[in-house]
Amino acid sequence: MSDNSYLDMQLLRFTTAGSVDDGKSTLIGRLLYDSKSIFEDQLESVETSSKKRGVDHVDLALLTDGLKDEREQGITIDVAYRYFATPKRKFIIADTPGHIQYTRNMVTGASTANLALILMDARHGVVEQTCRHSFIASLLQIPHLVICVNKMDLVDYSEEQFNKIVKDYKEFASKLNVSDIRFVPISALNGDNVVNRSENMTWYNGETLLHTLETIHIDSDQDHVNARFPVQTVIRPKSDQYHDYRGYAGRVAGGIYKPGDEVVVLPSGFGSKIKSIDTMGTQIKEAFSPMSVTITLEDDIDISRGDMIVRPNNQPTVTQDLDVMLCWLNNSPAQARAKYILRHTTNESRCMIKEVLYKVNINTLHRIEDDKEIGMNDIVRVKIRSTKPLFVDEYNDNRNTGSIILVDESTNETVAAGMIRL
Repeated sequence: MSDNSYLDMQLLRFTTAGSVDDGKSTLIGRLLYDSKSIFEDQLESVETSSKKRGVDHVDLALLTDGLKDEREQGITIDVAYRYFATPKRKFIIADTPGHIQYTRNMVTGASTANLALILMDARHGVVEQTCRHSFIASLLQIPHLVICVNKMDLVDYSEEQFNKIVKDYKEFASKLNVSDIRFVPISALNGDNVVNRSENMTWYNGETLLHTLETIHIDSDQDHVNARFPVQTVIRPKSDQYHDYRGYAGRVAGGIYKPGDEVVVLPSGFGSKIKSIDTMGTQIKEAFSPMSVTITLEDDIDISRGDMIVRPNNQPTVTQDLDVMLCWLNNSPAQARAKYILRHTTNESRCMIKEVLYKVNINTLHRIEDDKEIGMNDIVRVKIRSTKPLFVDEYNDNRNTGSIILVDESTNETVAAGMIRL
């Protein structure tokens, strides 16, 4: 495979979630092993460790379980990222811990994912953690859910048991806002339906897990309708060659931009046309999310970091008052009427949490309206007031312009991540 074709391959980000012993580590190990994405020396060390532990097979969970040792030493584990590729796609796996006290880790790992893999034990079916992880995936608007019913070998590869779990899960998922849910019966330990088709489950006519990951349609996951270009920096080389060059660099957060397009700059409201779009020193005919580009305009407008280049007839909501679903990430609880730094795309302002509307019980999805204290891992709906107008969209429409983070002014720690509702 040439370097260029590797660079052009599509990238799928997915997050894995499941209860503690549902076999996440084994599944990730199996994906890496069967797709030939691990080095021989890694495999040898896993074989040696397996023998030392007295296991009669190669324990693929050990490929990812270095983390467990770290957890036992009392080091905080946030999210472990694994990278692998097949001839069809590149993948980034966000491996997130399953306990309720790691809700914030799952939110962090899932925030950029195209797909969530939710593991279940075929013996236990839908449990509390399955519901919680599915709710978080739905809240974060992950477009695709793949439910892996694992340990099918422990229920004698029973079609009846698999169908029962699918029915139970579909009943629960009817409350969620997820359009694409798929089910795969697997045995991560034995490799059934992970990369290779299972000979033990001839009744299953669907795709293997890897085939699903390689072929699932993710082009439409980005918002290509609402043109949003938050300016990150202004480029003025001032060299003889580029004496008058003035470019606005950033990452396209939505929509499609082409030279000649009419645009408006927020907050000033001045209009212009796109003169050129450059990336890596070459001019391109169009730019779309999530490309990083430099845009030049035909008119000399005063533009700085935090401004947004949009279309005249399709503009974001400009507001200082935000309605937000917030996940609290910090050990210290939220302080009433405390000031925080709010970061939204390339923009930054100060803000205050004005009102806590309700907390969400993430096991039952019920609202808790009489408890307004916000502590670590809580998911709450709040009203926030910022000191200057922000250019926002509903999170459901655009995950880039619909999300914020809050930062503690004194410690510079990120204390919360939020999804905007309009």
